[in-house]
Amino acid sequence: MDWLGGELRWRGECLAAALPAVMCCQYITNETLLIDSVGCGAAGSLCETALHRERVYGGITETRPIGGAGPMVGTQVGDSMSEYSGTGTVGSEPQPGVADIDAIAQEVERTSAPMQILASAVETVVVGQSAMVEGLLIGLLCNGHVLLEGVPGLAKTLTVSSLASAIHAQFKRIQFTPDLLPADLIGTLIYNPKEGTFAPRKGPVFANIVLADEINRAPAKVQSALLEAMQERQVTIGDETYPLPEPFLVLATQNPIEQEGTYPLPEAQVDRFMLKLKITYPSREEERAVLDRMASSAPATAVEAVVGTDEIIGARRAADRIYIDSRVRDYIVDVVHATRKPDGGRDAHPTSSGEAHRPKELDRLIDFGASPRATLALTLGARAKAFLAGRGYVTPQDVKGVALDVLRHRVMVSYEAEAEGLTSDDVVRMVLDHVPVP
Repeated sequence: MDWLGGELRWRGECLAAALPAVMCCQYITNETLLIDSVGCGAAGSLCETALHRERVYGGITETRPIGGAGPMVGTQVGDSMSEYSGTGTVGSEPQPGVADIDAIAQEVERTSAPMQILASAVETVVVGQSAMVEGLLIGLLCNGHVLLEGVPGLAKTLTVSSLASAIHAQFKRIQFTPDLLPADLIGTLIYNPKEGTFAPRKGPVFANIVLADEINRAPAKVQSALLEAMQERQVTIGDETYPLPEPFLVLATQNPIEQEGTYPLPEAQVDRFMLKLKITYPSREEERAVLDRMASSAPATAVEAVVGTDEIIGARRAADRIYIDSRVRDYIVDVVHATRKPDGGRDAHPTSSGEAHRPKELDRLIDFGASPRATLALTLGARAKAFLAGRGYVTPQDVKGVALDVLRHRVMVSYEAEAEGLTSDDVVRMVLDHVPVP
């Protein structure tokens, strides 16, 4: 029975009989464990002094003799999973046994190898943007679109094009400009004078990976043309609807410092992006490596395709199997609920534990919180984070690791927050600091 990123471990031997005890364990509450034993001697007795329960989580082992009422004893251990026997349930949710966890871990190890090869291929060209590469891989694993925001010259376009080149997939780049039309993205109907009919001509959005470069330079009607493609993964041209190829991923870049000739993305458009990555400057050592590698009139930026779409789809299936404990699921919901202003700030009674632990000052800093789409994105992102780490289970740290990228564009701060110089990143960090970690 895996327990919240750690495990339940059983050790010891039954001294009352030569046959080992066959145990079935079940959580009744967070602190109560019911043990049934059979095959332990003629009378089925249980040698309670020889069996101990260990609960391992976050590097701490808590041990108590089975049936005993003594206090838990904490000892520091590693974070790796160890073996245990038995099956059980937490509440009404079935928990995987050790064989299931091992099978998931083995599948993750096997299917994550192509993702590591893909990251290494991108890093042969891009230096010092490991967080951006990891974010793009998370989006790829979760079938979610990614928005990259940063000042010019931080290799946003180069990273996306290098990632696309390393995959055996169709890649299209669209340079957004103020005179771009929706038909330039999704396609249109072309009249055939010989036959007197209209035939569809598909636009560049019909590709596996679409780079929407400087997406905020096109007007809202062009940006909104991507809504159906991003959410429904289909495009309607005339009276016909055409499915987009799988996998389909929109990777968009935007410049946050220019105001002239730019059009802010509509909120409905921004919410379609699973992640919003803020790209920062490289360190001094990384920038020196960039100089050594790229300071020539014709730098080597070619990347060989090393991964196929079938391997990506297989990795997605493996990531979907990664185990998330019920308490981690509750934590995800609490974090998202804590970003919401309960009843416009007029409700004195919190409606969730996330709101109960949120400081009152957040009420005046948040205008609108994250939607249930953020809950789903946070869950998928945490699974992908665990997948890239080679684990078959999700920990709260995985949730925290993707929370900023998932929530920063979904939490709208108030004028008071802006007047105090606070951004959505600051507010999300405050939420993460105050919501209890299970």
